[in-house]
Order: sequence, then structure tokens, then C-alpha cells
Amino acid sequence: MEVKSFEKLLQFLRKIPSIDNSIGSGVEGGIWWVKFIIDIEHSLAWNVVQEFGYVLNYLSVEERLPTVFKPVSPPPYMNGGPQEFLSWVIESESEDFTPDDAAERLEGRLPKPVDKLKKWKI
Repeated sequence: MEVKSFEKLLQFLRKIPSIDNSIGSGVEGGIWWVKFIIDIEHSLAWNVVQEFGYVLNYLSVEERLPTVFKPVSPPPYMNGGPQEFLSWVIESESEDFTPDDAAERLEGRLPKPVDKLKKWKI
């Protein structure tokens, strides 16, 4: 699989409250991934985690996406706490599901407009 561009997904992620602008991305063995930091001190951080977990991990039994959203970290005992070293990864499990597909699914399910803080309040 050749991933043409992460740009749509990266632009969308950068609009989301609490997500740091420095986002890594890549392709390994035909499977793509993006890695980013969520500011866990931000008032909407856990709302973002919950929304991503819902959309990317378990949208519904009939409509599961071939993606995984999960936390990743180096060994805390060697580095430090989650404020500095906890990152989050979205990984594709299918060569047919592109970063553009992920961006479209997130755009369709997350609050609109995604960059307006009031829209995230439950």
C-alpha cells in the first residue's frame, strides 16, 4: 500500500482541542500510523480520548473500523510521568483503510466544528 498523504488527517487532528501540534506519522509494512500528545491537563483531554476510543476502536458491532487508538509510553521509571511522556497512536489494521478514510470518519462523528470548545461539552 502506498499512502499518498497524511495531510488531511494531520490538519484535522491539529484542530482538536488538547492535541499538541507536533504529530508524527509513518508507514510500516503497508500499515500506517499517527502518533501525538494529548495535553492531559486540558479540560477536554478525556473527552477527546473518549470520542477517539468510540469512533476508532468500537463505533458499533456492525461498523467497526480497521483502526486502533491506544496510549503508548516509554518506561515511566526511566523517564517521567504522563504529562511529559504519554503519547497516543492511531494505527490502521488494513492496507485498504487510508488516513483520509480515518479523517472522514472522525469528521463525521466528532463535535462540529471540532475546534470550538463549547461543542465538546456534554
